[in-house]
Formats: sequence, structure tokens, C-alpha cells
Amino acid sequence: MQNVLDASELCKSYGSLVAVDHVSFSVARGEIVGLLGPNGAGKTTIINMLLGVLAPSSGSIHIAGRDLALERARALERTNFAAVYAALPGNLTVAQNLRVFALIYAIRNAGVRVDELVREFDLERLAHTKCGVLSSGEQTRVALAKAMLNRPELLLLDEPTASLDPSAAQAMRAHIRELARVSGCGILWTSHNMYEVEQVCERVLFLSRGRILLEGDPRRLPAAHGSRTLEELFIHLAREPLDAQQARGPS
Repeated sequence: MQNVLDASELCKSYGSLVAVDHVSFSVARGEIVGLLGPNGAGKTTIINMLLGVLAPSSGSIHIAGRDLALERARALERTNFAAVYAALPGNLTVAQNLRVFALIYAIRNAGVRVDELVREFDLERLAHTKCGVLSSGEQTRVALAKAMLNRPELLLLDEPTASLDPSAAQAMRAHIRELARVSGCGILWTSHNMYEVEQVCERVLFLSRGRILLEGDPRRLPAAHGSRTLEELFIHLAREPLDAQQARGPS
């Protein structure tokens, strides 16, 4: 499969602090890849570099074949993002928010596209409700609808179900899996919920102290590294990252 994302030897330093240390990975079309690691591992820094918010200290990022450093606009027009902490303006209604972002993304036939997403994400009865009074689950649906406005080839999801109850989270995971399957959109997904990761991701990257320690199928990695569950492996890697790096060998 052709990759929608290729990150090569990414580094980000702040003086003597190395936040991301020679990280390389890819995401293929229609693939959901989990980016895992404890707080402070470098996940958000990587996402911010992929979004063009931060410039890498070194390394390269290609989105749908476009070099982010050289063709920023053309690369980012193929990308979108959703996270529970990136709330949409609460004083605008659902429909107003989607229309505003459709203008920002220069969507052709914006009204038609907004209507499509309102139906797809079951937002009809909420279309004229201000986002600030929506429940967490409803706000998540609106945020994902916004993220799909430009039909992205690369979708970055940072803890997308963190504020949802189990039933709503299950429905959202199913919806996102179907989006990847039908649209061919590649998805990079961060989460601390290891059950969710096993249900959604085809491949995971374990990150600690700015480096990728392990990569593979989340359903097979635990047994391959002497752990009973993915959560147990996560805890071990968070506590003993150097041992894990040595077990993996040179990258």
C-alpha cells in the first residue's frame, strides 16, 4: 500500500532537552497506527510536527508524497486533526462551526459537504445547537465531522474517545474503523486505553523518552516480549525503557 505519511529521522530539541530522538515511521492508506507511550514520551511533539505547528530540528515529513518543509500548504490540505482538548468554538452552533471550517479549508460546495457530514455523524437534531452545551460524546462527533470536511488522506487523532462512556466509545471506534476502510484515509491514533488500541489499531509504535522502542501488531507484541497483555507491556516499557531498547537491538 502507498503510504500517506512517511516520517524520517525526526528530531526535536529544546536546548539540551531532546524531546524526539531520530524517530522514523510510516502510515499506509487505510491503516490505523497507534502511537503509544507515557506522558512526556514525545507523542504530542510528534503530532505538532506533523501538523506543521512545530518545525523539526532535523528529519523530514512527507504527507501523501508532499514534503511538508517544501510544500507546506499542499501537504497540510491533505491532513486533519481531532482531539478532546481541541474544542470547537462553544458559542457557534454545530452547523456554524462546520461552515466556518469549510471556509477555512476552502471546501467546494461547502453546504453540500456540511449536510453530508451532519447526516453521517448523526448530528441532524443538534445542527442548530451551540457546541458549548453539547455532551462530551456529541462534541466528539462534531470534532470528527470537522476533521473529515476536507476528506483527509491523513487523520491525526489524539485520545479521540478519552471523554466518552464505554458505549459511545465503542460506537466511535467502529465509525473510525469504517472511515479508514471506506475512504482509505490513514490514521495515526494516540491512546492510553490499551483495550481500545487492540480493537482499533493494526500496528503500534511504543514511544519512550522520544524514541521508538517497539513496533508491531498489538495483539502479538505482548507474548513476543514476555507480557500477558498490552497494558502490562506498556507499563514495563514505561518503567524500563532502556531494557526494552536493548532487547530490541539497534534501530
